[in-house]
Amino acid sequence: MPSATPFPAWEGRRAVTGAEAEATALLGWLTDPEAPRLCLVTGAAGSGKTALLGWLAAHGARAARARARRRPARVLVPLAGQSALGAAWTIANHLGVVAATPDDLVDALATGEDRRTGRAVLLLTDLHAAAEPEALTELITQLAGVGRVRLVVEARTGTPGPAALRAAARRVTLVDLEGEPAPDTGGTPPEPAARPLPDLSDPVAVCAADPLLVTTGYATEARPGTPGSPDGPAGDPHGGLRTAWLRAGQALCRDQTPEERAAVLLAALGDGADPRARPALTALAEGAAWRVRWTRARGDLTPPWPGPVAVLGAAGGPQEGLLLVGDRTGAVRLLHTADASPAGRLPHEVPGRVTALAPTPDGTVLLLDERGRLHTVGGTAPRPPYLRRLTEAVSTTLTRHPGTALAAIGGSVVVGDRLGSVHAFGLTGLHQAALHSGRVTAVTALDTATPFVCSGGADGTVRLWTPGRAPRPEPLAERAAPVVSLHAADTPRGPLVAVAWADGLVALHRPDGGPRPSFRPGPALRAVAVTGDGDLLLGTDETLVRLTPRAW
Repeated sequence: MPSATPFPAWEGRRAVTGAEAEATALLGWLTDPEAPRLCLVTGAAGSGKTALLGWLAAHGARAARARARRRPARVLVPLAGQSALGAAWTIANHLGVVAATPDDLVDALATGEDRRTGRAVLLLTDLHAAAEPEALTELITQLAGVGRVRLVVEARTGTPGPAALRAAARRVTLVDLEGEPAPDTGGTPPEPAARPLPDLSDPVAVCAADPLLVTTGYATEARPGTPGSPDGPAGDPHGGLRTAWLRAGQALCRDQTPEERAAVLLAALGDGADPRARPALTALAEGAAWRVRWTRARGDLTPPWPGPVAVLGAAGGPQEGLLLVGDRTGAVRLLHTADASPAGRLPHEVPGRVTALAPTPDGTVLLLDERGRLHTVGGTAPRPPYLRRLTEAVSTTLTRHPGTALAAIGGSVVVGDRLGSVHAFGLTGLHQAALHSGRVTAVTALDTATPFVCSGGADGTVRLWTPGRAPRPEPLAERAAPVVSLHAADTPRGPLVAVAWADGLVALHRPDGGPRPSFRPGPALRAVAVTGDGDLLLGTDETLVRLTPRAW
């Protein structure tokens, strides 16, 4: 991640270059709830604008440690040489959201379910030196309209940025560092030389280069198609690398090794890419924590991409070895887990979107629709009457009390609700536990020697519970992002639980503790599953990927 160290001209909590009045004005703006969301810092070259924002970021870090109650983070984002896309990914990574485009960033911050996410003061330096100043001005204006974000933007006097921001934003606070450059700068600093781009058609070179520089190269070059969107392999002048980079770019722009970046890029690479790219990335990714078994990306033909993934389920019983993949229209496809080749469709008539599915050992598949109601799709074998009666009773209950999450094991159906409780309907009765603050977003269950239920919530916690016993007091995992999907499986390594969060991270957990290998594919995670041999399956709007952890 880009970072900046405050200039030596700013020491401690006090500006010492003669700009104390401007520093005081900025702190006053920060603490005034009625002030505009956007503050524009202008001045001549060398007047200390960037140093002022660096001091403000450092001052915010010290002040946050000194206060017990939480304050919005201050995030310093250098814009020099950046595209709007690279800046959007940088900001999204800092704020814990997933955004494929600048517009997605604005939407994610404006509509996110977790109101803790995205509260920040963005300190954006060197707008005048950005690769796409006009596009960044538009992004800044849109972000200024999001209630959870405040922005301090630095731009040189006499460049188009200040006038454009003042014209586009409804209200702006102006801090102008007038006069000659500060005496300790040695005069007007020279403009930094533009860094040369790596060979954007060389997979090893782009993985080793500054990812924001690579993003600027891909985002700003002349190309066919819609600006800022993947063109598909046929329209990609870089043999599919540009398409894969724009698909997974937010994850690629995080701080990581070239080997780890190669694994992420490999997981996003389509089957129409230059045939030399995949072997080169595979060789480079040998040192990464994950091995990419296969990827099915938007536009793939052999096997075909199954479409955007909304839900996943690993089939059991007579359908062992098949993966159930539900899309946003409600269709559920069957794929061979070994290579994602098609194996038919699930015959069901559920109206609207399927929000959760739960395969059972006898081949029956339970579906939860977008209204929170239960549907049953019979398998090839007859279902025992007692299980049929159980699912009918659960279905009746959910018509009155809709569910938000669904799982099934043996003789039990597990349902989460919007109030944070998990309900296990079994042959011996009903067990319930209040496990979360807010909506239960995912549940999974595993029928091991000691059966357990695992649930995730909008509160970001993942909790283990054996029905009929008290829940574990400590969460299995907890992060500052809602849980979006869970799946557990019994593997040769023991029980494993895959957890996906709304900030784009997926991790494998052991109920009894231990290493937690994690991965970020780039696009927002929609669903995850664990195979019987311990591999991780993850679905997004753009890809379906199978990964193998190399070591534990």
